[in-house]
Amino acid sequence: MTDLRAHLIRRITAGGPISVAEYMAECLTHPDMGYYATRDPLGTAGDFITAPEISQMFGELIGLSLAQSWLDQGAPSPFVLAEAGPGRGTLMADILRATRSVPGFHDGLDLHLIEISEPLKAIQQNTIGRDDITWHDSVASLPDLPLFLIANEFFDALPIRQFQRDGDGWRERQIGVQEGMLTFGLAGPVVPGGLDHRLDDTKPGDLVEFCAAGQHAAQQIGQRIADHGGAALIVDYGDWRSLGDTFQALENHAAVDPLTRPGVADLTAHVDFETLANATPSRFSRLTPQGVFLERLGITARAQALAKNLSGEALQNHIAAHRRLTHSAEMGTLFKVLAFYPDGAAPPPGLDP
Repeated sequence: MTDLRAHLIRRITAGGPISVAEYMAECLTHPDMGYYATRDPLGTAGDFITAPEISQMFGELIGLSLAQSWLDQGAPSPFVLAEAGPGRGTLMADILRATRSVPGFHDGLDLHLIEISEPLKAIQQNTIGRDDITWHDSVASLPDLPLFLIANEFFDALPIRQFQRDGDGWRERQIGVQEGMLTFGLAGPVVPGGLDHRLDDTKPGDLVEFCAAGQHAAQQIGQRIADHGGAALIVDYGDWRSLGDTFQALENHAAVDPLTRPGVADLTAHVDFETLANATPSRFSRLTPQGVFLERLGITARAQALAKNLSGEALQNHIAAHRRLTHSAEMGTLFKVLAFYPDGAAPPPGLDP
């Protein structure tokens, strides 16, 4: 039994069942035993690989989309270049490299990273190689300046609550203890705020997920963009509206029971992009599959240019990376892109209003 599992069993035994959101928060962010507090979860030696780790093309195109949006808004200076959930720093390093030739971009940027993991902060510092990075625990402390932000696989790790339709009402899915084991169960009838409209498109027994932390982060990001200008690119797996149980755990690149090894496996859920769009005070783009977004930005031409200098296994890996990022059977359709941008501006390149 892991120490965190024993801690959770003691907590639930003493205080009663907890929500899925409370369980996720403990598992991911407990200061001593949480997943992000104790390890580097990324890469082949970790539990999952994100798009920036697959190919430099992803970060290059993200960077150029944000830089063009910055130019389109009059190249404000100074401005905040930020990433929420920057992983190993690979994406931001690629963004900075790709935008080096954009006149004035590097002169005006103030670099900020939203990260709670101390092990990852050290890796980010080494990967990015700059001494002017400011780290934040949340979006709330970002400066009041034009904000150009990327959030790649950030919202999927924020704690969710799950509600199961019961007649014309709801019951919350919770985590309790039975015979010394963590188990799922249902609480009594509740009236959760924000779910009244879901009675129209669900039936008894359906499960929907609700991420208050995601809505709050989207509101804060969008408010800065509405007030000061900028753009945010949100890239994650999910869809326009939540339906069904998407709560999952990954360990060593394989799916595992989310209740078996708390603090050891990564916990995520699909993103409900509709709630993010409804939360932002700014304008938002049309939700677009990642593959379509990257193709509009010219990933195939970039892939062909890079391929000219490759051969053998390196070339095959490069071709596989392009396919993994864009193909509908891989990340191309499962992952979506949503942008926030201010009134009077166009959405970042690759996206439609």
